[in-house]
Amino acid sequence: MSSDPTKIHPVHDPEGSPQAAAPTAPLFPRNSSKSDQPLAYPPPRPPRTFPVTHSRPPKRGRSCLCRCFCWSLCFLMLLIVAVAATAGILYLVFRPKLPKYSIDTLEITQFSLNNDMSLYATFDVNITAVNPNKRIGIYYEGGSRITVWYQDSDLCQGALPKFYQGHRNTTILNVPLTGQTQNATSLLTSIQQEQQSTGYIPLTVRVRQPVRVKLGGLKLMKVKFLVRCRLQVDNVSANNSVSIKNSSCKFRFRL
Repeated sequence: MSSDPTKIHPVHDPEGSPQAAAPTAPLFPRNSSKSDQPLAYPPPRPPRTFPVTHSRPPKRGRSCLCRCFCWSLCFLMLLIVAVAATAGILYLVFRPKLPKYSIDTLEITQFSLNNDMSLYATFDVNITAVNPNKRIGIYYEGGSRITVWYQDSDLCQGALPKFYQGHRNTTILNVPLTGQTQNATSLLTSIQQEQQSTGYIPLTVRVRQPVRVKLGGLKLMKVKFLVRCRLQVDNVSANNSVSIKNSSCKFRFRL
C-alpha cells in the first residue's frame, strides 16, 4: 500500500457552479446608440395606399322625372301633329268658308223720354245670314244675345231664334229688340246734337250666338259666333222710316 493519501480532484458541476462564459463581442459598440448602427434586417415597407374615389349613387328621382318629362313632351308633339294633320284633311275635304251677315233694315217703333227721365226704345232689325258652305251646316243654339249700342250706352237687347241653316242657305231673320236706359237726358241730347252736326247717328249692333257646326254627319262641339255691325242711320225717331246710310259687319268665332 502506498502511504500517499489518495488525491481527490474536485469535479465542477456544469449546471450548478457558474463558469466564466466565453467573452462575446457586443452587438453594438459601447457609447453608441441603436439608431447609429446598421439594421440586421431591412425595415418593412410602409403599406401602399391608393386614393379612394367615392362614386355618387344615381339620383333615381331626378332621372325618373326627366324620363316622364321627355315622354310627355313627345306625346304632346305627336298630339299636335295628329291634330294638325286631321285639320288639314278636314280642310281639304270640306273647304270651310266663313258665314256672312248683314243688316238690311231697321225699324224704330218707340224711342222716347218718359216722365221718369228714362229712355224706352223698341227696334225691329232684319238680319241676313248666309251660309256659303257646300258640305257644312250650322245649328244656331239657344242663349244668343243681340244688342244695339250708341257709343257706350246699351239702347236695347234681344235674342236670335234657334234654327238650323243648311248648305248654301240664306236666311232672313226679323229680331225685335227692347230696352230701357235710366237717366237718359244727356244721352238723348248727345244723339240729337250729333244728328244735327253730322247728318247721321252711329249705331253698333253686337251679336253673340252659340252654334254647332255640322261636318257631313259629324256634329262638332259648341262655339260662339261674334258679329259686330256698324251702322249709320239718318234718324232714330219713332214711327219714321229709318234709312241706313252705311253698314259693315265683322265676324269671328271663339271656342
